Amino acid sequence: MTDRELVQGIIDRDQAAFKELVETHQQLVIRTCYSLVHELEDARDLAQEVFIEIMKSASAFRGTAKLSSWIYRIAVNKSLNHLKRSRRREAFTLFSFQDRSGKERGEEVPTGNSSTDGDAVMEEKELKRALHMAINKLPENQKIAFTLHKYEELSYKEVAEVMHVSLSSVESLIHRAKLNLQKILRCYYDSNHK
Repeated sequence: MTDRELVQGIIDRDQAAFKELVETHQQLVIRTCYSLVHELEDARDLAQEVFIEIMKSASAFRGTAKLSSWIYRIAVNKSLNHLKRSRRREAFTLFSFQDRSGKERGEEVPTGNSSTDGDAVMEEKELKRALHMAINKLPENQKIAFTLHKYEELSYKEVAEVMHVSLSSVESLIHRAKLNLQKILRCYYDSNHK
């Protein structure tokens, strides 16, 4: 089916068209959401929201861009909205998770003998966490452009299509994102590895 036929099938509530859409684009949507929210379960939940949104708004698809670009845009928007809601919840719960002394409660990390493999796993987790933290600190447009290009391996032209910006804007956003990531990660490692 062509993009136009697929969208028309969804508008007509054709189950076969919707099934084809999900089978064709599900992994793309989950990867896109995961690359922004960094939690697999959240990414899967968001993917469901994306496909519901596609069903609701299929008639709004103009066909001026590729269907996959439109789907990327919906996935990015759902992910960014999720991150905003999460930040608000974190700010709210920050106060409720403090004990009477004002100390934040959290899980205790078990101590004991750790193997070299365990150290390597912990180091890799720390690196991933630091990178995710740094990406999340980027301005929104830089984060989107960088994520779509590096994690989703979209070309600059495809990123421009998804973001509805010029090719030169994408080049600039990705360049600035790389510079900002270097600064953020340098500060992180300087403060955590002294």
